[in-house]
Amino acid sequence: MAYNTLRYDVEENILTLTLNRPDNLNAFTVEMAHELIDAFNRASDDDDVRAIVVTGAGKAFCAGMDLSVGGNVFGLNEALTPTMADLEERYDDPEIVDGVRDTGGRVTLAIYDCNKPVIAAINGAAVGIGATMTCAMDIRLASDRARIGFVFNKIGITPEACSTWFLPRIVGISQALEWVYTAEVMTAEDALAGGLVKAVVPGDDLLEEAYKIARRIAQHSPVAIALSRQMMYRNAAQPDPVAAHKVDSLSMFYASINSGKEGVASFLEKRAANFTDRTSTDMPPFYPWWK
Repeated sequence: MAYNTLRYDVEENILTLTLNRPDNLNAFTVEMAHELIDAFNRASDDDDVRAIVVTGAGKAFCAGMDLSVGGNVFGLNEALTPTMADLEERYDDPEIVDGVRDTGGRVTLAIYDCNKPVIAAINGAAVGIGATMTCAMDIRLASDRARIGFVFNKIGITPEACSTWFLPRIVGISQALEWVYTAEVMTAEDALAGGLVKAVVPGDDLLEEAYKIARRIAQHSPVAIALSRQMMYRNAAQPDPVAAHKVDSLSMFYASINSGKEGVASFLEKRAANFTDRTSTDMPPFYPWWK
């Protein structure tokens, strides 16, 4: 698929996914949402991709929703009066998907379901959906020029993109609430102090720092990485560790008779591992266990 709002570039098993509306500070649109969903689904199934780095073209990461479009700027159908029952019973109905379900949330759910680790390289302004989409990514690095804001209450709306699930898990409930209540745009250093980002680096070094992490990830078994990613997110949300034990047991069983053989052999032979397993063909039979 050719993209109008993104660049999709793969090199050394690393996908660089670039939000590409620089003249509009990479402002988010419904078209961008659809393209991001496609790109994350595509990367999840692409054996040439072992890690994903997401960044923005130009001086911004994503300055939030493009508020200049006509009609409902969030792309929602104001003729409807949806209920929770509609979301439960008609979740995949096109009328609900296109007219009611939050576009940012559809993007973050695609990230959540992705088999590949995702690193955010926040190169500039990341406001609204520009901030919340990064919460579904695994590791966040920020340029010293980055500015980040959960500004929803300032314009009379609520947090979206499943951020009320992700953000408190990253920074704690009190910090998440303060950022949402005040709706202030923070510096990269503030985001670091609050635990949202791993590090703040000079802007010119940002992508290389992200690639260093991505390269370390890409050398390992892609199946083990994919399993580990989903196990960590989904097991952490379970009410009891027994649920994690069940998944861990099946995962360990199948890994030990597949990629684990090469891992053990490389350790004993004191050499680098050469993992040849593929997420497209070699995921264990119990995966995805949550569906």
